[in-house]
Amino acid sequence: MIKKYLSLIKFSHTIFAMPFAVIGFCLAIHSGQAIFNLQKFILVVLCMVFARSAAMAFNRYIDRKFDEKNPRTAIREIPSGAITPNAALFFTLFCCLGFMASAFFINQLCFYLSPVALLVVLGYSYTKRFTPLCHLILGLGLALAPVGAYMALTEKFAVLPIIFGAIVFFWVSGFDIIYALQDEAFDRSQNLKSIPVFFGTKKSLRISEIIHFIAAVLIGLAYITGSFGWLYLVGGILFIGLLFYQHSIVKPTDLTRVNLAFGTTNGIASVVFCTFVCADIFLL
Repeated sequence: MIKKYLSLIKFSHTIFAMPFAVIGFCLAIHSGQAIFNLQKFILVVLCMVFARSAAMAFNRYIDRKFDEKNPRTAIREIPSGAITPNAALFFTLFCCLGFMASAFFINQLCFYLSPVALLVVLGYSYTKRFTPLCHLILGLGLALAPVGAYMALTEKFAVLPIIFGAIVFFWVSGFDIIYALQDEAFDRSQNLKSIPVFFGTKKSLRISEIIHFIAAVLIGLAYITGSFGWLYLVGGILFIGLLFYQHSIVKPTDLTRVNLAFGTTNGIASVVFCTFVCADIFLL
């Protein structure tokens, strides 16, 4: 049963934003305003897991009727009957409570802002019903990771973690557009909104490229703002290189490698970038 729920929420995709939460946590320590706190680190990890799990389970619950009709998603847990809709909804509520409880034990500011975070990550599931900018809402939800982790230790907002949040925002928004290409025809038939539905495949890939270019520029801005060293540069170059790679393997006439671009490439990019940034913070 646990395996079914892990599949429901695509637990492996937690790797996208989690490394940026670690970056935010390390930035807080490096700022001199906090010291390493194992309890808060564990609570930050729990917040990430609970928030993302709630968002994914709720998305599967809300979209279950569409998933039944879509050949690509008909094998998912709810349409296939592996998990009932009510069980998925109960799991969502459990994760929401887990997220808020974890935020409560971090500090007051995180707890007070936790309903706002849930509103963003849960609200994403409705956006594709009325706006093609749904990808940006997903990006916003994951962009909270470095900012929230920084606040967990400092109870303050700061420019540098916000820049890293902006990197996540444009990075995730860009690769979600690529992912949505798989369902362009189906979404159009169901009157669902997305950038691929609105602009078509070719233009959507160009938009994704522009958005990822902005993410690359922000990586440079973070380098300057944070006065990082050569390890950050190496990590940033590798991250940008992997962005370029995913665009090189997805073509308007060939979408067979979308999953490679979406899952594997972005997962590697996130971990590699986090490793080099954190090494730069503590070793240089």
